[in-house]
Amino acid sequence: MKPVEEIYPLSFSFLSSPGRRRLLDKSGRGGGPERIPCLLEEEAGLPEFLPALARAEWARHRVASSEAVFPPEADDFQLNPTLEVVQTSWKLSPILDRRGEEGITAPETGEEWLLIRKDPATRETVATPASLDELLAVKILAEDISPEAAAAEAKVAAGKIDRALWTAAKTGILIAPRSRVTRSFPPPEAGGKERFQKVDVFTIQWHITHACDLHCRHCYDRSKRSPLTLIQGKRLLGELEDFCRERNVRGHVCFTGGNPFLSPHFFHLYREAADRGFSTSILGNPVSRRKLREIKEIQVPGYFQVSLEGLAEHNDWMRGFGHFQRILDFLEVLKETGISSAVMLTLTKDNLEQVLPLARILEGKTDYFTFNRLSPVGEGADLLLPERKEYIEFLKKYVSAFPEIAPLGYKDNLINIILENRGLKLFAGCTGYGCGAAFNFITILPDGEAHACRKFPSPIGNVLKSGIAGVYDSGEAERYRRGPEECRRCSLRPVCGGCLAIAAGLGRDIFRDRDPFCFYRSGAGAAGRSR
Repeated sequence: MKPVEEIYPLSFSFLSSPGRRRLLDKSGRGGGPERIPCLLEEEAGLPEFLPALARAEWARHRVASSEAVFPPEADDFQLNPTLEVVQTSWKLSPILDRRGEEGITAPETGEEWLLIRKDPATRETVATPASLDELLAVKILAEDISPEAAAAEAKVAAGKIDRALWTAAKTGILIAPRSRVTRSFPPPEAGGKERFQKVDVFTIQWHITHACDLHCRHCYDRSKRSPLTLIQGKRLLGELEDFCRERNVRGHVCFTGGNPFLSPHFFHLYREAADRGFSTSILGNPVSRRKLREIKEIQVPGYFQVSLEGLAEHNDWMRGFGHFQRILDFLEVLKETGISSAVMLTLTKDNLEQVLPLARILEGKTDYFTFNRLSPVGEGADLLLPERKEYIEFLKKYVSAFPEIAPLGYKDNLINIILENRGLKLFAGCTGYGCGAAFNFITILPDGEAHACRKFPSPIGNVLKSGIAGVYDSGEAERYRRGPEECRRCSLRPVCGGCLAIAAGLGRDIFRDRDPFCFYRSGAGAAGRSR
C-alpha cells in the first residue's frame, strides 16, 4: 500500500508539519490509513472540510487500487465495478485533481455527490460531480429498478430514463450493453481477420413533409406524398424506442422535409421524440426566433442544418433570390439563440471553386461547414458533377485547407484516400461508419416509405406496413448495408464505401461497382495507393 501522505496529498497539504506527524503517529498505532478521515474529525482546530476531503481521497485510492475486471461485453446495463459514490457537504470536485499544485484554496460549502471510478476505456481514475441523471442511473442499477418503474415513480416518460442510462454509460459510470446493430467485412488480405463494426447511435432521417417554401434546382425528390397522421407519427417514434431498446443503441431523430416546419405536427412530434429520450437535429430552412425558443424549451437540438450552394450569385440562382443573405442572417440568430449550426453544400461542377471561398466567409458564422457531391437524380440530373480528375484535385486542396479554416468538416468518404496518402489520421466517414446506408440510419419519407439513403431512390420497405425493425431486417436493407462487392475487401471500407447515390446516378450497379470517383486501389494482398 502507498504511504499515507501519498494517499491523502490534498488533505495533508492543509496540515501543519506537527499536525501531519501527529496524524501519522495515530494512524500507525492501529487501523492503518483508512482511519485518517475519522482521526481528522477528532482533531480540534482543523478546517471543517478536511474529513470530507479525506474520505474522497481514500475512495479515490480504493478505486485506483481496484483490480476489478471490466466485462468485455454485457447483456444489459451494469454499474462500473470500480464505482465509489461519496456524498459531501462541500464542493470538492474543483480541487480533488489538483494534487501537487500550489495555492489550493478551501472548497466552498454545498452538497455534492462525487462519482469516483476507473474509466472503462483508459483505466484512469476519474472523479466527477454527479448530475441528477447520473444519480438516477446509479440508483436504478444499484436497486435493480426497471426503467418502466423508475419512469412511473419519477412521473416522466420512460425514454428519459433510457437517456439517463446512456448518459451515465457515456461517462463510464455504467457499462453499456453490447450493440446488436453490427456488420462485418472480409479482411483486405488472405488470412486476415474479419473486420466488425457496431453502432452506438441509430438515426432516422425523417422527412415529415415534402412541402417546401423553396424550389431548388438540384432537388432530389418533389414527389407528392400524404404525410403520416399525428397518431401514426407518434406510433413510429414508439417503434423506434422499442427498436433501440432491443438492439441496445441510442436513438436519434433528424427532422427534415421539404421544410419540416411546414408540417402542422412538427412541434408535437419533436416533443414526442424528446420525451422518448432521443437526441434530435433539424435540417430545414430559417425560422423565427420565437420558433427557435420553442424548440429550445422542448430540447436543444444537436444542430440545425441549413444549405448554401456557393457564393451569393450562384447560391441564389440555385435556391432563390435573397437566399444567401437570409441564411447568413439566420446563422447569426442561431448563434444568439445558443443552437449549434451546420451548413451543407451540394457540390457540382459549377460551384467547385466556390467551396473554400465560401468556407472563409462562414468563419465565425457557423460551427460546421462541409459538402456532399451532387446526386444526379430527380431535378439534380440536369446539373453536372465535376470531372473525376478535377474532383481529386479539389479534394487535395480541401484537405490542405482543413486545418486553416475553422468550420471545415469532413463528410465525403473519398477524403480518407487523401488522408491515408498523406499519412494523416482517417476520419470516420460520411455517417461515422463510412457509408452508413441502412446500417446506422434509414430515411423515412412522409408516407412511411423507407429508404437506405435520402440522396437517391433506395427503397427498403414501408414502416407503416413492416415497422422499423421489419424494414431494417429486410433483405433489401441488408444489400445496401453490405455495399459494393468491389469495396468489400478494401482496407478503407469501414470508413469509406464511396457514395452509392453517385454510383446510382451515373448508372452503375451499386451492389457490384465502386464509386466511379474512387481513386484508390485495394485488394487481397495489396495495400491501397492512389493512382
